[in-house]
Amino acid sequence: MRREYKVRVWRCIAFVGLFLCFLLGLGVGAYAQNANDILGKAAAAYENSNGISASFTMFTRSAGQNAGESFEGTIQMKGDKFTLVTPEALTWFNGTTQWTYVERNDEVLQFTNPALLLNSYKKGFTAAYKGESTAPNGKAAYDVELTPKKKGDIVKVELQIEKYSNFPARITVTSKNGVSSTIQISQLKTGINQPDVEVIDLR
Repeated sequence: MRREYKVRVWRCIAFVGLFLCFLLGLGVGAYAQNANDILGKAAAAYENSNGISASFTMFTRSAGQNAGESFEGTIQMKGDKFTLVTPEALTWFNGTTQWTYVERNDEVLQFTNPALLLNSYKKGFTAAYKGESTAPNGKAAYDVELTPKKKGDIVKVELQIEKYSNFPARITVTSKNGVSSTIQISQLKTGINQPDVEVIDLR
């Protein structure tokens, strides 16, 4: 049970690292012009946001299973720093070092930068514009699909980006083991002039 719990925590952290890679313009290389425009505007929106605060729900489902698991969380992000709060853990990342406090076990886990773990995908995706859709919040959105150029753990990434705010509304990552993870953003605030994310070393 403890191992499955840590896997869930790490999956969420890695997901946030991937999210940051795209917002900071680190994740995509050559792609179609429409997708280029959309992702470029998303990166610019984040860069100009002066920090964001968002509430989200993460859904995880395995291929062939009718049921999955889900949990809600909040995240504060500024630049490549973030504070992530889920029902099971509290994670800080100051751009270099990251800690996760697991309340259930009163335990502090130290991880490497999730963005560094995903650097193998830098400029490694082919992106395709898939058209327009309606986001879960009812707003118009663009759909972009990213496919890695080299085989790895990730099979594809599907992005739903709000048409007028340029911020992601939903992100789905499908892995080669058949696990599909989706982060659906329910509320997002920008321009809150939040200070740099503080990392508390609890070791």
